[in-house]
Amino acid sequence: MFSKSYQNIVIQKPKITLTLLFIVLLIFSYFSKDFRLDASSDTLLLENDPDLNYLREVKKRYGSKDFLVLTYTPKKKIISDDSIQNLIKLKQDIQNLNWVHNVITILDIPLLSSSDEPLAERLKNYKTLKDDGVDKKRGINEIINSPVFREFIISKDGKTTGIIVNLKTDSKLREFIEKKDSFYSKFITKNLNPEEKKNYSKFLNDFEIYKDSIKKQNHENILEIRNIIKKHQSFAKIHLGGIPMIADDMITFIKNDIMVFGAGVFLFIVATLWFIFRKILWIIIPLNSCFFSVLIMMGLLGLLGWKVTVISSNFIALMLILTMAMNIHMSVRYLQLRRDFPELSNSETILQTTQKMFWPILYTVLTTICAFLSLIFSDIKPIIDFGWMMTLGLITSFTITFTLLPATLNIITNKTLIIKDESNSKITSALSKISQKNTKLIFGTTFIVIILSALGISRLEVENSFINYFDKKTEIYKGMKLIDDKLGGTTPLDIIIKFPKKEQKTSLDNDDFDSWDDEEDKNNQKYWFTRDKIDKINIVHNYLDNLEEVGKVLSFSSIVKVGEHLNDGKKLQTLELGILYTKLPDSIKTEIIDPYISIEDNEARINLRIKDSKENLRRNELIKKINSDLENKLGLKKEEFKLAGVLILFNNLLQSLFKSQILTLGFVMAGIFTMFLVLFRNLTLSFIGVVPNFIAAFFILGIIGLLGIPLDMMTITIAAITIGIAVDNSIHYIYRFREEFQKNKNYNQTIDKCHSTVGVAILNTSITIIFGFSILFLSNFIPTIYFGVFTGIAMLLALISVLTLLPKLILIIQPFGKAN
Repeated sequence: MFSKSYQNIVIQKPKITLTLLFIVLLIFSYFSKDFRLDASSDTLLLENDPDLNYLREVKKRYGSKDFLVLTYTPKKKIISDDSIQNLIKLKQDIQNLNWVHNVITILDIPLLSSSDEPLAERLKNYKTLKDDGVDKKRGINEIINSPVFREFIISKDGKTTGIIVNLKTDSKLREFIEKKDSFYSKFITKNLNPEEKKNYSKFLNDFEIYKDSIKKQNHENILEIRNIIKKHQSFAKIHLGGIPMIADDMITFIKNDIMVFGAGVFLFIVATLWFIFRKILWIIIPLNSCFFSVLIMMGLLGLLGWKVTVISSNFIALMLILTMAMNIHMSVRYLQLRRDFPELSNSETILQTTQKMFWPILYTVLTTICAFLSLIFSDIKPIIDFGWMMTLGLITSFTITFTLLPATLNIITNKTLIIKDESNSKITSALSKISQKNTKLIFGTTFIVIILSALGISRLEVENSFINYFDKKTEIYKGMKLIDDKLGGTTPLDIIIKFPKKEQKTSLDNDDFDSWDDEEDKNNQKYWFTRDKIDKINIVHNYLDNLEEVGKVLSFSSIVKVGEHLNDGKKLQTLELGILYTKLPDSIKTEIIDPYISIEDNEARINLRIKDSKENLRRNELIKKINSDLENKLGLKKEEFKLAGVLILFNNLLQSLFKSQILTLGFVMAGIFTMFLVLFRNLTLSFIGVVPNFIAAFFILGIIGLLGIPLDMMTITIAAITIGIAVDNSIHYIYRFREEFQKNKNYNQTIDKCHSTVGVAILNTSITIIFGFSILFLSNFIPTIYFGVFTGIAMLLALISVLTLLPKLILIIQPFGKAN
């Protein structure tokens, strides 16, 4: 079966094999220095999403800064002298950091109702809470009741305030991003010439190097500000939030997950191997294969420049689990052959082991690869990379298993290592009896499982609650939760209102101005502020403000409401709005006007934040409702508004992943069924081989649906991956069943024989996989926990199904022919 070169080198000349493997290990160990982690927001976006490009346009048009948010809840009242002095000191400490542009606190908010001076004077010479002579109680009430600052800078109850830390703009990073977008646009349209392709590759490398330097600097920045926060914790409860902090903590989570998963799986594997073999040697040999496979794979990732993200942070644990499963099957079969055929030499036993196990293990690897390759159909680069990572990882593990393990066995094993005759496993023996005698129990349970699966799957939904991705003990969760509850929500959404151009030529509230030509419009921006425009912004603003899921809403309407309040509640007309605009200092325009209107583009921006932690929040439904209501209830035309923001991007990501994974699940099933046909050349046998595993995979989706757990970027892949891994058991069982049946031609005896041999190996490898996946429970990232727990449960169901339903189907259908 095997080529002569394989026998001559791997089995007959194991020292040469080991030498070559060590050379390969050293080479890839060198490249492992380039092994990188990535937790940027780009890793959770669709690269070719048109909404991403539009959001970048919006940010460029209305301005966008990277910022951190501190929630500040003083032990005394905010207006107490101690609280104010500590807040001033905290602001100064943060402002002194060389990477901070400016810091905005409640003490910087202009108080416009705290004096009786004319409005123009108040705007020019406004006071703040930190100024002497200011009625602080009156000032704090003004801020709490402000349409602009309520639930933005201060909570409704006045106990918690927000501190906005704007970071200095990185112009070089912006240039990189703009250049990348330009390159990418040409790349997807295939308009890059050979020289540009070469430049594109070099550019991407330079960009990655620069992003790595930014990550290191960001980590240092977060440590600096956290040290400052620690010094002020005695005066107030302070939580840090913001994308830069989340990105840095995510990298910490990934590092922690890799270490914890790897260590946890390693310790469990050692315990499992000791339980199975009870010899130190049979712990060392499989662990050797795991060590070689993982280190070579890390070097390969470094060489290819693939970064590990929160989605792929469990790849080392998965590789350890799957490599161990291959090695257990190989080791158990080797020891069984040594026990059953003591007359064979060690080399002959190894050769027979590799011959008998090559095809079943090859097909288990191929079916698992088929499952992971389904991930490449998504448009999310980290998920695509995860699919390719595990594909290369499985190929690496397979190669190491059939080279390192046989070569090692041939050098260090001898006849004294034959394991003693062992009694049958009580578990597999019991399952053997159930599969032969309890037909009604098996099919009755299977029927119930199918019904529950269908019911649960019908209730599945995709959600993208970012806050619920994190453990409640983490700083990310605490900060986001407080912002959600007290400071107007977390997930941003923009509504862009586009005004018809002809509106600039219409009459303006019966003012004496009949019309202006284009040149006048450019020179007199104040004339842009028509009452019609303001009313339209008001209508949309008020509609959004009344939605239960929406927190803080900010727009030009908020500014107008402040002005009307200062105008004794009277509506500001066109002329007054224009004059007010011209009177505003440029510094105020930049902060409170420019982010919400674009006169040049004749449009307005309404910014709102969604309460991400709100129970029963359905983001996709909310987006559809807003789109529908703006058109059907508020009377806006489709071309007069557009939604943008992080909420849209994350929703697009999960909707895309849901569609791609559910659709490709059918291709995974078809691909695996085709492999069964090629391996066994029997349609009936292929069908009964895949059914138990498909049932287990669909049942776990049903459980998720019945529990009301929304699918996310990790759990949505469980079904495909479970099928790919679980069918390994079916392949090993059927392959061994066919071999044993040819000897005795008795189905019941063959079931007993298979359950006592390959059934034990399946039980041991399944336990390894189940508990290996359960280690993911130690993650701080909730989707990873769900992935580990539910995949482990699915593998348990698949194990029971393969050792009960599969043999029962074989017994009833008799796909190997009539028994004697």
